[in-house]
Amino acid sequence: MADTANRIAGTASLTVDGATYQLAGKFAYSVASVSRETKGGQDRIHGYKEMPKAPHISASLRDADGLSLADINAMTNVTVTAILANGKTVTGRNMWTVEDQDVDTEEGTFEVRWEGFDGAVEES
Repeated sequence: MADTANRIAGTASLTVDGATYQLAGKFAYSVASVSRETKGGQDRIHGYKEMPKAPHISASLRDADGLSLADINAMTNVTVTAILANGKTVTGRNMWTVEDQDVDTEEGTFEVRWEGFDGAVEES
């Protein structure tokens, strides 16, 4: 059996409400609930601006037979779960899709992004 103790990246799997989707790549997530921007003047740094930010999960999925983009676009209040190569599980609860999902027919892929309220995305 292969020793994967030092594996930190590579494979991943993705489910939404228990349904498995073909993860083509570009999986990303953020647990952040705020975004900060440094504010400086001509004399010095004055401080920072802080705004709420939606935690998110995003991925490039394969446009497989039987998959409906309309169903992806209509997702609200879903649970997104990913198992990463490093053993970490990323879970997003009560998520909804944002942005349009455009299929690249040359590669058979499309980008999808789910967002949620503060604390919606957790790592374990």
